[in-house]
Formats: sequence, structure tokens, C-alpha cells
Amino acid sequence: MARSARPVVHYMATRPDGTVPPTCNHLARYYSGLGETIPTVNLADHIGETVDHPSPGEKWYTDKPFSYFHMYTRPGEILERLEVEERWPVRLWEVEPLGETGNWGNDFAPYWLMSHQIRVVREVEAWRAFGHRGMQVLATLAQLPDLARQWTEEWTADPEGTRRTYTAWEKRVDHTRALTGWAFCRAQYSRREAGLQAANELAGNAAAQAATAAGADPHAVALIQLRARCLVAGQLMFDRIRTGEYEQSIRGLLLGAGLETPAPALA
Repeated sequence: MARSARPVVHYMATRPDGTVPPTCNHLARYYSGLGETIPTVNLADHIGETVDHPSPGEKWYTDKPFSYFHMYTRPGEILERLEVEERWPVRLWEVEPLGETGNWGNDFAPYWLMSHQIRVVREVEAWRAFGHRGMQVLATLAQLPDLARQWTEEWTADPEGTRRTYTAWEKRVDHTRALTGWAFCRAQYSRREAGLQAANELAGNAAAQAATAAGADPHAVALIQLRARCLVAGQLMFDRIRTGEYEQSIRGLLLGAGLETPAPALA
């Protein structure tokens, strides 16, 4: 008996207040500078309701600041077109496209869908915006301020030994391209690239703030930031970097393998 196809679910991200961000941030800034108000819709006010787009543009051109409803079938990519400062926190919504829908071609972001009318089904967990392992990513991000302070204390207790340890680990991360190659390529393949980019930035910022406040010097802050970015990448891509001994060693590097024991001093 043939397996039934999994139903396609469409998602939209909004600001924390429930309003939909502009379709094009460049146009939004331009028209805002001219004194115009950029239209939006608050999805929180329309759960279970059908919503018509307030300012539909030509199908499917980005000819206005807010031209269409932009949905995703892969939630791990839903943060890709948001302004950096709006990528988190967000609220996530399951919606149903109604009427005519469009895309920019199946070879270009096939997980996109655009329409001028939607039904707001329900609000869903925001962690889904990071993809399949979003819960683990959010848990790690929440722990990072404490972890960064702990790492700073370890650095302060043994500056030279810790510096050698981090430098040796950084060289292995760079040589294997554990973060820039393995994690990001696997994120692209599994449609979590935008989620990884957002998690990477959030992790770096959280670690830098905590380490700086704890008194770490700039070099230590930079390496603690790298450790934090690798850690969230390892958590997000834990299920995609796992085949064979070598891939598991890459995953181990991302999760901090080699940073537990101080490296020996060079002769």
C-alpha cells in the first residue's frame, strides 16, 4: 500500500506584536523616508479568519513595500528575508494560501509561495523558524550567557594554557571547514540555512556581550564567540553531520571537542 503524502504546511513569520514585516525592506525605508505609512496586517487579530492583502502589487512582483503575503513550506528558511534586527524574536504562524498563488520559478526558492489572500490557521512554536532542531538551538542560546562567563573564568584562571587550547582548536575548525563548509553546506541541503545564519549571529552576540562584561580581552572574546557559533551550529546540524567516523569528528569539533583539556606548551 502506497504511503500517503505528508500535507504541505505553509508558514509566515511576524514581528513579536503579530504584524507582518514589509516584503521589501529597501522600498519600505524609501517610502517611510517620504513620510508614507507602510501597510501591514496583524495575524494575531485574525486567527481562523480569511485575510485579504491590504495593498496587493502586480503578481508576483515586489513593486511595493508590502506587495504580497510571502509563505514558506520549509520553516528553517523563513528568516531569510527579514532584516537582521527583526530575525529574532519572531512569532510563527501556520497559514493557508487562498486564491491564485505564485512563485519566482521552481528552481528559485521552491519553498516560497506568494498570494494575495490567506487564512490564518493558528500560531505555532517559534523554535520551528530554526528548522527541525530549533528547540535544541533555543535551549543552547539560552545557556550561552552563562557558558560564556564560565569560559571567560577558565581563560582568566590560565590565560596562556587556555589561549593555546583555543588556538589549536580554532586551527582544526578552520582546516576542516567545520563551520563554514560542513555546517553551512548541510544547512543549505536540509533547508535550514536562514535558521543557521540567525542562530550564528544570535550566538555570537550573546557570547560577546557576556564575555566582555566578564572582563575577557578582545582576542579571548573573538574565540569565545567562535566557540558559541560552532556550538549552536553543532546542535542545529547534529542530525545531518553524523555519517561515519570523520563526520562525527567534525560534529565533535563544532560541539567543542578539544577545548576541555589545556593544550601543552610548545617546547
